[in-house]
Amino acid sequence: MATSIQDRQEVSSVRDPRQIRATEQVSKPQQYAHEHPRPSVTVDIALFTFAQNELKILLIARKAPPFAGYWALPGGFVAIGEELEAAAQRELAEETGLRNVKLDQMHTFGAPDRDPRTRVISVAHLALIGQDALAHNPALAADDAADARWWNAYALPQLAFDHADICAIALTRLRSMLGNIETACRLLPAAFTLTQLQLVYECVLDEPLDKRNFRRKVLDTDLLEDTGVKTKGDHRPARLYRLRA
Repeated sequence: MATSIQDRQEVSSVRDPRQIRATEQVSKPQQYAHEHPRPSVTVDIALFTFAQNELKILLIARKAPPFAGYWALPGGFVAIGEELEAAAQRELAEETGLRNVKLDQMHTFGAPDRDPRTRVISVAHLALIGQDALAHNPALAADDAADARWWNAYALPQLAFDHADICAIALTRLRSMLGNIETACRLLPAAFTLTQLQLVYECVLDEPLDKRNFRRKVLDTDLLEDTGVKTKGDHRPARLYRLRA
């Protein structure tokens, strides 16, 4: 028996795979499954400066548990949808008032027991700041920080979490960066003496350097320029240098 045009259309409409797939896509809701527990992510900031002829690092005193009353690096949890550097900048600003500091991702810390609250992975950042910047924008405790203080990088108090390990790796990373004079200059005012620059190297490396040899090597790089100004009030005024533009 012949099949009518209407019958053929009905069969075709049922058997058309394109229509079946389209129907399934509309009727079947999309599902997401998380087979593994999801750890939290934090950021921590190791911020160094050079003051009173010492290499210093910024710490905050924690207000809340865990480790309430302990000193720690500035930092905190990363929000959903937040970039890591944005989170680090936000936490640094919230806890210390410091803003727009150049940050470099340094290391990831993920020991399962590093935080007693939950499984937390931290992305640590390294930052350097000079006294010129701090003169206009000093570090002040805020948010969940009870205090903010600069500590000698070689004489730290007992720290919360694994922040002693983070500080140690940050210092090692800073030493490895000293091959670039710009790194040391970031810890100094815009204009500085060669003695100040040598002190930065000696403090970071934790060893004395030969004065004549150091100055020859630094000036041979041609990265510094004489400002034409000398220090005032000193018995023997010293030339002030700056990074060449």
